[in-house]
Amino acid sequence: QVQLAESGGGLVQPGGSLRLSCAASGSIFSIDVMGWYRRAPGNQRELVATITSSGSTNNADSVKGRFTISRDNTKNTVWMQMNSLKPEDTAVYYCNARLRRRRYYTTEDYWGQGTQVSVSS
Repeated sequence: QVQLAESGGGLVQPGGSLRLSCAASGSIFSIDVMGWYRRAPGNQRELVATITSSGSTNNADSVKGRFTISRDNTKNTVWMQMNSLKPEDTAVYYCNARLRRRRYYTTEDYWGQGTQVSVSS
């Protein structure tokens, strides 16, 4: 089995910062992509940022210049530094890992339980 453990959410004032972390554990051979998605009330889940095992990143236009994603392949861990937070960033943030449990297995998507980020004065 594979587990994704998230941490770092909370309540912050507009303009503030938070850092999310997510550690994958269990039966893992390799992780191709790790990333963060979010779902605001009444909205669909949307991509925030992803990072490949080689370090290539993809950020949503709404967070470019404010959020930075990084990962440590040796620890199967991904972080997202969120700066200049806005009320519209309020959402539940979910960690995602696209991984292989064995060398020749196809990739599978795993999700964390979600962590609440609230931006409000």
